[in-house]
Amino acid sequence: KRTHLVLPCLGSDRIYIVDVADPRAMKLEKTIEPKKLHDLGVSFPHTSHCLANGKIHGYRTLGDKDGGNRGNFLLLDGQSFEPTGNWIPADGDVAFNYDFWYQPRHNVMMSTEWGVPRLIKEGFNPAHVQQGNYGHSVHIFDWTTREKRQTIELPMPEGAIPLEIRFHHEPESQHCFVGAALGSSIFHIRPDNEDPEKYAADCVIKVEPLEVEGWALPMMPSLITDILISMDDRFLYFSNWLHGDLRQYDISDPEHPKLTGQLWLGGSLHSDTGVTVKDASFKQPEPLFVKGTRIAGAPQMLQLSLDGKRLYVTMSLYRPWDRQFYPKLLETGAAMLQIDVDVEKGGMKLNNDFLINFGEVEGGPYVAHEMRYPGGDCTSDIWL
Repeated sequence: KRTHLVLPCLGSDRIYIVDVADPRAMKLEKTIEPKKLHDLGVSFPHTSHCLANGKIHGYRTLGDKDGGNRGNFLLLDGQSFEPTGNWIPADGDVAFNYDFWYQPRHNVMMSTEWGVPRLIKEGFNPAHVQQGNYGHSVHIFDWTTREKRQTIELPMPEGAIPLEIRFHHEPESQHCFVGAALGSSIFHIRPDNEDPEKYAADCVIKVEPLEVEGWALPMMPSLITDILISMDDRFLYFSNWLHGDLRQYDISDPEHPKLTGQLWLGGSLHSDTGVTVKDASFKQPEPLFVKGTRIAGAPQMLQLSLDGKRLYVTMSLYRPWDRQFYPKLLETGAAMLQIDVDVEKGGMKLNNDFLINFGEVEGGPYVAHEMRYPGGDCTSDIWL
């Protein structure tokens, strides 16, 4: 019935349940305190999906109660919203557990990896990647028995830190895509040609790092932080949070995506950042202004209207990482922008008349992140 909004919180280990039956009179209905998660050995809750029976919600939890890297999936009762247990047994915990998606017609669920929660909270340290504190695998589970069937270790460095995973919305499809953040690559996950009971991963898009001066490191990865598939399964969108561009690919042929649109929306490479790209052929974009407001940060979380014509973008990744890479964002607050999409030929155009400035909201500035449609959306709905 879409009467409640579920808000899992990385920093506090709480889960808030908000009654949104009347979107103009929302109210906090329930707070699930950290102890209830810790008693089940989990913490750092992130992704949430409603399960098919309408009674139970599944939440991906990234770490154990001590902030380590043993993740699980927490189940809540759909009426009381009380935790009822973990989805997989304790001995089946998944390291660095992050995002997940399921396709019940194929009896499969897949999950991805981020990193060790207590280190993530400190900000991003490249040394932690070399030390094995961040993941590079996709895990495949039997949806019925909840047993892990397979782990795909993505090749390095392209497969470093696979975050968002998105299946086609068509429930008969077995195609899905994963965005590897640090690897700055998109992987296509499909049934293995030699063994259809297993899955294989192909790197189908690679955004090359850029050699720069005036930045923290000599090479800047694009850092793909969010991906989205349109409801008709035609277009894939993703954000390059460090470089600052938003991309649209036609995935009608999922094995051979074609770039159909690109916009520069802030980021670390525009002409007023003090960063110089050493590639002379690269034209650094100008700073982004919308309705006279300079936009801080870079494109991050994405949400698309059901008809595919309006793509919405926010600029914040995670406050400790925002502070590290875009400190101005914490001072000004984040923005929400609207992109107009050509659904016939492909292509995108910034709507210069639309701006939600969370720096001007009472109680702010806020670093806005996730977006949800009251009637369902492209990143949370799973079709049966």
